[in-house]
Amino acid sequence: MPLKVIVSGMGIVSSLGYELDTFWKNLVEGKSGVKQITLFDASSCATRIAAEVPRDFEEFSRTLVKKRASGQMTRVTRMCLVAAKQAVSLSGLDFEKEDKTRCSVIMGVVNTGNSSVEKDTSLQNTVFKSMTNSMPAWISLEYQLQGPNFSINTACASSAYAISMGMQMIRNGIADIVIAGGADSIINPEEINGFNALYALSVANDTPEAASRPFTSKRDGFVIGEGAGVVILESEEHAIKRNATIYGELAGSALTSEGYNIMAPMKDGEGMSATMEKAIKDAGIEKDDVDYINAHGTSTELNDRYETLAIKRVFGEKAYQIPVSSSKSMIGHTIGAAGAIESIITLLSLRNSILTPTINYTDPDPDLDLDYVPNTSRPKEIEVALSNSFGFGGHNATLVFRKYHGKV
Repeated sequence: MPLKVIVSGMGIVSSLGYELDTFWKNLVEGKSGVKQITLFDASSCATRIAAEVPRDFEEFSRTLVKKRASGQMTRVTRMCLVAAKQAVSLSGLDFEKEDKTRCSVIMGVVNTGNSSVEKDTSLQNTVFKSMTNSMPAWISLEYQLQGPNFSINTACASSAYAISMGMQMIRNGIADIVIAGGADSIINPEEINGFNALYALSVANDTPEAASRPFTSKRDGFVIGEGAGVVILESEEHAIKRNATIYGELAGSALTSEGYNIMAPMKDGEGMSATMEKAIKDAGIEKDDVDYINAHGTSTELNDRYETLAIKRVFGEKAYQIPVSSSKSMIGHTIGAAGAIESIITLLSLRNSILTPTINYTDPDPDLDLDYVPNTSRPKEIEVALSNSFGFGGHNATLVFRKYHGKV
């Protein structure tokens, strides 16, 4: 029987805060982190809005990241290390008491953020700043960990893949502890112009807070976000032995490839539904056990339509009884970090019995008729929740989280 995998720590950096309590409070209040872009002059771009991490993050990061190391990191890599250190601190782990050969780091990394917006890049640090393995490497260096450390790039599903792979390593007895998550920022002119050319981004520049509007009839594309999310995964036995606080169980997952299209998902959400089906089976639960779904919910025409159809395909009539909400309505699409950040939101929803809303839900799409937790948070006891992540290239991931009640 595979080992049970639990979450004992979480760390966050996002447009709604870089401390867990602040982040959660802002989510529950339905605040938007989307504003006019300040990282560069976006006046020539069709899209001029994004969900940026607050500018005072850099000052905050100096309290956690050593000066010399910081100079060899991009701003995005610093976000990742800060989120990891927060997660480790919350977990109460002392790695000097652990077998470091059984402690691993897996990060979802699409890019390191070493773009035209990155400051202070020189010949001496450009290689370090560009290395896509730098995020897990810096975390391993911070704690002198000797287990495997590596990056995964599966587009917008990257950090969900990282968490799933961490679960598998613990289940299979390869590691006792895995630091898993990801970080990303594509708030730069090159990538904004590229996504604009694909008609993928919202251009609602005059109303930034209302621009990300998943599942509505007026959605016009996703809004870019940025940030980092990191969780500490452990075997239940290991966590209990060290008397750790357990924030939830990672009960199962599924990773699939659609093999269909570099950009568009399979018609009618066939690939998405297959992924959810496999995750439910992997978790050893019934479909009737699922109480909530944290949707990928990008605010694009095809994703929102096909994800809704996929949920109906999996759950049938029960789909109308399952609340589904999109965190991206508030924090934008954080690309490689999305799976990890939304996993943390799902875990906090389970722990606090509160569903965070899909804000800006003012013009329902008549074809999309599920319960999207419109506009305001909702108190609700939930035991089992899914978190979906779907990426360009047909990379799909579903994670299954369960409220932890103690060892049975």
